Amino acid sequence: MSVETQKETLGFQTEVKQLLHLMIHSLYSNKEIFLRELISNASDAVDKLRFEALSKPEWLEGGAELKIRVSFDKDAKTVTIEDNGIGMSREDAITHLGTIAKSGTADFMKNLTGDQKKDSHLIGQFGVGFYSAFIVADQVEVFTRRAGLDASEGVHWASKGEGEFEIATVDKAERGTRIVLHLKDAEDEFADGWRLRNIVKKYSDHIALPIELPKEQAAAEGEEAPAQEWEVVNRASALWTRPRTEIKDEEYQEFYKHIGHDYENPLSWSHNKVEGKLEYSSLLYVPARAPFDLYQREAPKGLKLYVQRVFVMDQAESFLPLYLRFIKGVVDSNDLSLNVSREILQKDPIIDSMKSALTKRVLDMLEKLAKNEPEQYKGFWKNFGQVMKEGPAEDFANKEKIAGLLRFASTQGDDGEQVVSLAEYLARAKEGQDKIYYLTGETYAQVKNSPHLEVFRKKGIEVLLLTDRIDEWLMSYLNEFDGKSFVDVARGDLDLGNLDSEEEKKEAEEVAKSKEGLVERIKASLGDAVSEVRVSHRLTDSPAILAIGEQDLGMQMRQILEASGQKVPDSKPIFEFNPAHPLIEKLDGEQSEERFGDLSHILFDQAALAAGDSLKDPAAYVRRLNKLLVELSV
Repeated sequence: MSVETQKETLGFQTEVKQLLHLMIHSLYSNKEIFLRELISNASDAVDKLRFEALSKPEWLEGGAELKIRVSFDKDAKTVTIEDNGIGMSREDAITHLGTIAKSGTADFMKNLTGDQKKDSHLIGQFGVGFYSAFIVADQVEVFTRRAGLDASEGVHWASKGEGEFEIATVDKAERGTRIVLHLKDAEDEFADGWRLRNIVKKYSDHIALPIELPKEQAAAEGEEAPAQEWEVVNRASALWTRPRTEIKDEEYQEFYKHIGHDYENPLSWSHNKVEGKLEYSSLLYVPARAPFDLYQREAPKGLKLYVQRVFVMDQAESFLPLYLRFIKGVVDSNDLSLNVSREILQKDPIIDSMKSALTKRVLDMLEKLAKNEPEQYKGFWKNFGQVMKEGPAEDFANKEKIAGLLRFASTQGDDGEQVVSLAEYLARAKEGQDKIYYLTGETYAQVKNSPHLEVFRKKGIEVLLLTDRIDEWLMSYLNEFDGKSFVDVARGDLDLGNLDSEEEKKEAEEVAKSKEGLVERIKASLGDAVSEVRVSHRLTDSPAILAIGEQDLGMQMRQILEASGQKVPDSKPIFEFNPAHPLIEKLDGEQSEERFGDLSHILFDQAALAAGDSLKDPAAYVRRLNKLLVELSV
């Protein structure tokens, strides 16, 4: 063995320690995935070398036959995974094997519960990778050298997976990485050729380069053991290049776990080959769960890009819009250059055509999932719904298609679940209804009990209830669906169109005319607090509400702007009152202007609270209310 120099002992990052402990216990029931994860990493390392060698052919160092080898030693109880890929430098090994630099790490750690079953799902979402080796091994050694470095710059990394690791510089003649797993006493079943072959066939058959295992051969009696021979145990062909009819669902699922670094099967996938003006293959997947960095728009995202089956880059984000950043997959083009860069991708007209086609393919896949597997789509929406709501603003060409995939809570439900599609809403619409009515707010309880819904309940008209923070922003880009325009029931002067009879309209006009004096009195009392006072057509039970001006920002948008440090334009609400309510009748008959003012302000503040707003002067509200209570008790 080579002499070790520059040997030092370093501590794992805190998150790595936690992850190791939880993984060893939570994933114990599916131990064999360690081999899938390590082969997947080796495959990535070979892909990276193949791409780098396009401009640095000397990095191949005569070893142009790229492969992965898996071997074992029954007596020593070891399993070894070796590749001749890109390899690691000393700094690479410290960074990649001692820390987790993944965005979303803090959220991941915060969500761990200590419940092994639940945590196994979370760990799967996060990706288990190299550390899965410690599920079966009580010591792991890594021997590696980065391509292009001298043989004397090899690295030996070793750890027992507890709190620290050792790292030293060694001689290593060949580039690439060799990982030696020293199996735990109870895991020696893996030091077996038949067992390892089966795991490779089960999880890694799709890997597009040879995975070799020692050929089973026995020496004749009295003869020396023959020289070690190797045999390829996987198909070693790129999955996406094979005809769909030849690929089993299990193969598609395992390939997803390989490229998505996921532990769970995908919800759906779409495999296509395009020929003609453009030639490319694509294999796109919808994950079952959201990654922890889904809402970090700057986090790495995108498809794996291959050019003529040569890996070019990870996270090529130019092929799908940002609102579809959760999609995983591969695109393999015959039209792009092998030296393509991210900058070139952003300007290439070929990419625009591919992006348009791939986006439609994803939306078609989601439509199919929603139609054929509504329960699965419900799960998809819980995980990715808020990201899909970014779509109408980003993707004008597919706005109607995206709108059809959106799901909302409504007054038809009673639990706040977002399950109602716009098509279902319109199918249940009242005869003569030419609008889609909605209400935004902070919580489901707040919007469900809002006074703005009173006239809709009376007439049996369904209203969509929007409580995600992004919803008001979404609706500013979503003007209509299937020819029907959207109406915010808390905004402007509510007009129910054909849903109000001519008699009702005439009666409303007469009532408004008769209350002109009261309107002027309230306006004088509330002064600058309101932009307008008017008789309400929305109320049946409440005395008053606050409506938003047609062009004014709602509460959600105001909060978004304030949170981002932007100046919020001044606006004042519209005060609407219910002339048939006993409190309004009492107000109308009030002779004392002071008392009239107090009552008007109390009604205004109550309407603000009902809308989920905070009071500008809570002390004044309490003072007026206490004064009124004292007068009533006298």
